[in-house]
Amino acid sequence: MRALVQRVTRAAVRVDGRQVADIGPGLLVLLGVSREDDEAAADRLAEKVRALRVFADAHGHMNEALGEREILCVSQFTLYGETSRGNRPSFLAAASPERAEELYERFCERAGARARGVFGAHMEVELVNDGPVTLLVEVHAGGRTIRTANSV
Repeated sequence: MRALVQRVTRAAVRVDGRQVADIGPGLLVLLGVSREDDEAAADRLAEKVRALRVFADAHGHMNEALGEREILCVSQFTLYGETSRGNRPSFLAAASPERAEELYERFCERAGARARGVFGAHMEVELVNDGPVTLLVEVHAGGRTIRTANSV
């Protein structure tokens, strides 16, 4: 399971021109679910995202966790797009829509996402990245963290 996490001052999601979700300061999470993911992976990733210390403390250092700030979570199967062969992405590693929706909902619940995109819909996501701070956090089935990459 992969989460592209962005620290934002605000973010919003629109479907068919209508705003369906928005947050103020917090985290925008673009969530990808693979065929191998399970409930333990969703739980572990939710814990990891909530615990990320990416907000400024009193000294201006990235040392505070989410706290009372908000999470907006958007499903993003394209995080499992494979582009090593040719120019057209393959999405064979992505979970089926039914399974992905189950694990997306579980992640949102466990992470305490106040706002959500519309699963499976064509969405317009608007955000103001704060920093910018963007992290790719990935866990493997069974809950083991296998990679955390960052760009600050």
